[in-house]
Amino acid sequence: MAMLRSYVSGRWHTPSAEGAPLHDAVTGEEIARISSQGIDMAAALDHGRRVGGPALRELTFHQRAALLKALASHLREHREELYALSARSGATKTDSLIDVDGGIGVLFGYASKAKRELPNDKVLVDGAVEPLSRGGTFVGRHIATPLRGVAVQINAFNFPMWGPLEKFAPAFIAGVPSLIKPASQTAYITEKLVELMLASGLLPEGSLQLVSGSAGDLLDHLTGQDLVGFTGSASTAQVLRTHPAVVRHSVRFNAEADSLNCSILGPDAVAGTPEFDLFVKQLVSEMTVKAGQKCTAIRRALVPAPLLDAVAEAASARLAKVVIGNPANETVRMGALAGLEQREEVRRSLKALLEAADVVHGSPDRVDVVDADAERGAFLSPVLLKADPDRPQPHEVEAFGPVSTLMAYRDTEHAVELAARGAGSLVGSVVTYDADFARDVVLGVSPWHGRMLVLDRDDAKESTGHGSPLPALVHGGPGRAGGGEEMGGIRGVLHHMQRTAVQASPRVLTAVTGQWVTGAPRTESDVHPFRKSLRDLRIGDTVVAGPRTVALADIEHFAEFTGDTFYAHMDEEAAAANPFFGGRVAHGYLVVSFAAGLFVSPEPGPVLANYGLENLRFLTPTFPGDELTVTLTAKQITPREDQDYGEVRWDADLVNQKGESVAKYDVLTLVAKQ
Repeated sequence: MAMLRSYVSGRWHTPSAEGAPLHDAVTGEEIARISSQGIDMAAALDHGRRVGGPALRELTFHQRAALLKALASHLREHREELYALSARSGATKTDSLIDVDGGIGVLFGYASKAKRELPNDKVLVDGAVEPLSRGGTFVGRHIATPLRGVAVQINAFNFPMWGPLEKFAPAFIAGVPSLIKPASQTAYITEKLVELMLASGLLPEGSLQLVSGSAGDLLDHLTGQDLVGFTGSASTAQVLRTHPAVVRHSVRFNAEADSLNCSILGPDAVAGTPEFDLFVKQLVSEMTVKAGQKCTAIRRALVPAPLLDAVAEAASARLAKVVIGNPANETVRMGALAGLEQREEVRRSLKALLEAADVVHGSPDRVDVVDADAERGAFLSPVLLKADPDRPQPHEVEAFGPVSTLMAYRDTEHAVELAARGAGSLVGSVVTYDADFARDVVLGVSPWHGRMLVLDRDDAKESTGHGSPLPALVHGGPGRAGGGEEMGGIRGVLHHMQRTAVQASPRVLTAVTGQWVTGAPRTESDVHPFRKSLRDLRIGDTVVAGPRTVALADIEHFAEFTGDTFYAHMDEEAAAANPFFGGRVAHGYLVVSFAAGLFVSPEPGPVLANYGLENLRFLTPTFPGDELTVTLTAKQITPREDQDYGEVRWDADLVNQKGESVAKYDVLTLVAKQ
């Protein structure tokens, strides 16, 4: 029987121990054995810190993003291999798409966000410059730099591909190596995933390691620069969170744990409305996709009391059409649970729930299956319950399988109260066309939820659904759900970095951040900055142009030409009465246009395009007769890895003859590299 391997310290490791058996969830046959015997956990962590970390930190955010995108493309070419293994865990083709394609999608998503939102640099500037002194010689700014440890990622059995990848992606972009420790039941899928990732040749050595089997003494060797990301039960999260090394070194610990997620049907969504049908369809889908083995699945369906029987009837009718059995059969809509132990755990939880609930549909003990043995495979019927909402069990017991409980609520306040009794959830949903009801519920329950979906006829076609976390948004929840946040776009990247406040002179802060800061030296030369390619341009390169006198005729011409005849520009008496002006003033867009005419170098050259202005503020009115001078300074230079040009952000300061700033803004240009 094959032994699952681990990849640690730069090589594949096959244990010599007999190991624990792993079984096919559909047939019950043994497919592999697993053990982590013989792995030097301390050496694995050291390898990540000493080899993987420095290799990643040599790359910029954009270079890491390019590798992540290429890795996603590589995995996409091997999806069929992963689908085949996924089926052995009881997953249908739809289930496998969520796990396999969803995981690959996270890599694409993070690669795209990093390229758009992060600099092509090794340091991330976080927030604006903070003035710390009257004269401007002492300023501060926050920077974020990658931690010098390893992100230890302990994953659950239900998503053996998406789970590791949604933790790996933000860590990789941040520049922190990962050590993946999958749950044993489905570790054979994660082993194949890691094998494919390493075989791509794209990843720097040490940036990815795998421990198959027990974590052993892994956590004993953590330092304050390491991180732990955990997905699993709340009880296990509590044990890991209080591990002596985690506590002693204040190790960053992120948990995604048990979650009694709710879906709330609005009072307006009576039978026959699109929202009623959407609620029932979503409830049944969340019960049956992945056989209900999702941390985001709907466990509590909260329904207006008058609609409870109608929802129960409609959901039961829909559940009755669900074909259960071997995922290889094209008619099968729901496969098996991950294993027989998992099925028994769900049955134990159901027994506790039935102390306060009645069965509306299904049976905990009997199930009809297609092309499979119902006892050898880990099959279970979808079970829909109806419970008294005042009893504690539905709000405390999670049956991690195809189980959900219907409960009636009286009014909006009662619905919010019941949702909060879950004591913290990853996600909740509201299905209604009443925007006021949606607002009251969302604002009422948000303190107990990491994510809220409002589903209605307008967004249903494009909605990804209640149970689908997206890489751009936070995945996590407060309280019982673990108190952490996974993903969340750049927030997920920052979790793996240290935010540091740097206090210095503008000159030094410019050197540290790679971004020009007001007060830092400027460099003027005979060569206009617009005549310099990206290769030759330097931070601080400056052109000072002007002055130009703004005449009353200019203001009137601009008003006539553009159609902007606002009274402050055209009516002397009305403008004089305005407390901000005291007389006719130039259009803000006129003075910005004049500034462009002053600083531009019009001949063809390295500057390819102006693609926008940011942070524009008009600070002092410009009156007829004022003289304007503009100072344009190269503020930030960002080469694009896959193009022959890059982006330059210029600081523009437009002043009048008194030295008062009329307008400040950033000019954004595309500049050829050579």
